[in-house]
Amino acid sequence: MLGRLGEGGQGVVYLARNGGGELVTVKMLRGGIAAGHRARSRFAKEADAAQQVSGRHTARVLDADMTGDRPYIVSEFVEGPSLQQVVAGRGPLAGPRLRKAALRTAAALAAIHRAGIVHRDFKPGNVLLGPDGAKVIDFGVARTADAAPLTTGPVGTPAYMAPEQIEDEPVGPPADVFAWGATMVFAATGRPPFGTGPSAAVMRRVTSRRPDLGDMEGPLRDLAARCLDKNPAARPTASQIVRALRAGQAPAQRPRPTRIPRYRWRMMVALGAVVAAGFVLGILV
Repeated sequence: MLGRLGEGGQGVVYLARNGGGELVTVKMLRGGIAAGHRARSRFAKEADAAQQVSGRHTARVLDADMTGDRPYIVSEFVEGPSLQQVVAGRGPLAGPRLRKAALRTAAALAAIHRAGIVHRDFKPGNVLLGPDGAKVIDFGVARTADAAPLTTGPVGTPAYMAPEQIEDEPVGPPADVFAWGATMVFAATGRPPFGTGPSAAVMRRVTSRRPDLGDMEGPLRDLAARCLDKNPAARPTASQIVRALRAGQAPAQRPRPTRIPRYRWRMMVALGAVVAAGFVLGILV
């Protein structure tokens, strides 16, 4: 162990050197032997999800142990700042740097989805810009696409959560695509498409307002707008994003199936009840 790199909701991350002299990261479950069954289960699922993904644009898992007093995951060390840090410290990306980051992160999501995994917390802080290009990290809230959720309520980072995540509806790969679109807006403009502030305010904007794409332009602007569609069925897939970026154009428009979010259904039912009550009251009077 060489030092502490940081910590998240369920683990502490250290910089270490393996037997071959290579730098690696070691994520240890917070609480160790005292951690509850739920925490251990989530940690094990993170390791399993990360090990299923293969690709040049995700940090590789090298080793993991869930049975000891201190469960841990050993991963490839990516030497470089996060996209969040780069944009905050040096300003938005532009030109080839932006296009490369967009392509590599989309390729990472495509690999994640091919493995049957949904990341569920794709954001600028989970994109590292290393010497070999952008790599996606942190599968802490990832799960298989067909698995039952481990937590109740929305999971993720509000500014990059899809409407279906906020509404606590079934979450699949389209939610990661929405987060990719929001992350690209941040990379290109320096701010997320639904602003900042209290979580409740940000989530309300995500579900009800159009995204602010700032001064983005060209095919990437069109692509980000498509990814930020409120309707998950209307968003392109990660593989379509990759092909579109390589071709330098937005993918063909997908059909827009009718989708009424759960909160709008509730509003419609409530309105219908009020109208019905007024009609009955009118008859009685």
